[in-house]
Amino acid sequence: MDYAESDRRILAPLAVKILIAGGFGVGKSTMVGAVSEFAPLRTEEYLTSVSVGVDDLEGVREKSTTTVAFDFGRITINRDLVVYLFGTPGQERFWFMWNDLVHGALGAVVLVDTRRLDISFASIDFFEGRGIPFVVGVNCFDGIRDRTEQEIRAALDLDAQVPLVFCDARDRGAGRDALVILVEHIMGGRN
Repeated sequence: MDYAESDRRILAPLAVKILIAGGFGVGKSTMVGAVSEFAPLRTEEYLTSVSVGVDDLEGVREKSTTTVAFDFGRITINRDLVVYLFGTPGQERFWFMWNDLVHGALGAVVLVDTRRLDISFASIDFFEGRGIPFVVGVNCFDGIRDRTEQEIRAALDLDAQVPLVFCDARDRGAGRDALVILVEHIMGGRN
């Protein structure tokens, strides 16, 4: 074994940080769980009567828990590269944490729900305002694509350079594809 080989084994892998962001109930925790190589760290709490009038459950009435800090997962690409995933909390009362979570992030997948596109504006504005690359992942709940790409782009006033991908946050392959598109976008491979 030569010096280059032995030196390579003691080096830690390059760590890449990516956020999975979006509004309340769009599938962020689900996506982190689907693509992570281990059961993700979750900071979920049950929704209680205290959140009535604070959290808007319109369109997600079946939701019983919510992320109160972040979700954390990992994908090992190879021995030299590890991707750390941070799922952001969705409710407005927890958005202050986004400012800390975004430090060191290369980019984000902003998940949207076409049944509630209005809750997506703040997430998109957050990344646009900071000049952080992002892609929009349209979470097709139950495989339903109820809007075209053009309709979604128009509704979100999305810049033409921002990639938009249809996915199912529950599907590991779809989540992986969204992450690959994000990396291509960051590297300038998508215009």
